Amino acid sequence: MSSSPKTFPDRVRLPLTFDPVRLAADLEQLESKGWTPHFVKQNYEGEWSAIPLRAARGAEHPILMITANPGIDYVDAPPLRQTPYFREVLSALDCPLNSVRLMRLGPGASILEHSDPGLCAEDGSVRLHIPILTNPEVRFYVNHSSTPMLPGEVWYLRLSDPHRVDNLGGNERV
Repeated sequence: MSSSPKTFPDRVRLPLTFDPVRLAADLEQLESKGWTPHFVKQNYEGEWSAIPLRAARGAEHPILMITANPGIDYVDAPPLRQTPYFREVLSALDCPLNSVRLMRLGPGASILEHSDPGLCAEDGSVRLHIPILTNPEVRFYVNHSSTPMLPGEVWYLRLSDPHRVDNLGGNERV
């Protein structure tokens, strides 16, 4: 008798929702802290940047603070201390947390199609998405199918599969 590997859907909206107004208020607390441009420039066009909420222990350089590598010890980054609702959201997830970042995609920008090996439930490591700011013209594709996500919703996306994001609107997506 052979068993096939357990598989999960490539996207699932989790049964959690957070207050979009409180999320946006915490985001506003960090706007003056500065965003670090994403370091894999061949993966995007336009403006794509990040602020770390959890970073590798001992990381001080902004690029190292927004890097997400498996097997590293992650700790709360300084911006998380200024954002009480973000802390509440993270503790409500009730799971081990590694890299946690705010990711901002500017108006008219695109994250080009790519895959992140190992970022899937089957391999035991997932990336959750909680939109804070978005607009109706954001298209987040997984396996060439768009997933509309609203502020405050929590989504699992299997990012080991091909995915891309297009922000065709006039406002940023965080």
